[in-house]
Amino acid sequence: MSSGFGLAPMRSRDLFRSEPFRALQHKLNRLFEDAFAPLGFSEEDLGMRGWTPFCDVYETDSELVLKLELPEVNKEDIKVHVDGNVLTIRGERKLEKEIKKENYHRMERSYGEFVRSFTLPPTVDLNTLTAESKDGVLRVSVKKREEAKAKAIEVKVK
Repeated sequence: MSSGFGLAPMRSRDLFRSEPFRALQHKLNRLFEDAFAPLGFSEEDLGMRGWTPFCDVYETDSELVLKLELPEVNKEDIKVHVDGNVLTIRGERKLEKEIKKENYHRMERSYGEFVRSFTLPPTVDLNTLTAESKDGVLRVSVKKREEAKAKAIEVKVK
């Protein structure tokens, strides 16, 4: 199946790439924290600059589905927009107001605004796009056009 996203098929070794990436990201965060601490920047300030939620994109016989992890993002803070064939999802995860920044000992989760954009293939019907949020996961789906669906053709033997 090809979704038109230009994504290569996932290989088993790709499943394990995120952990070294997270370790590298942690090391880079520590490097920036150490470098900017003398200037008055802290990791709390760096955590407020925005973030990129993780996303899965897959397709079934009848639809294309995107699932974004958006824990603690209010429904009112999520905007889904389509312009041409580009789907854009914007939102914001806000810092809890009842806990003051100075009371945090460590802040590893990122807060602030995010934006994700995806180019949709011409094989989908944009009029069928739906978005729903449940248990911290935003599910956006769009049905395939009838002519784009796989068809089984019966082979007749004479």
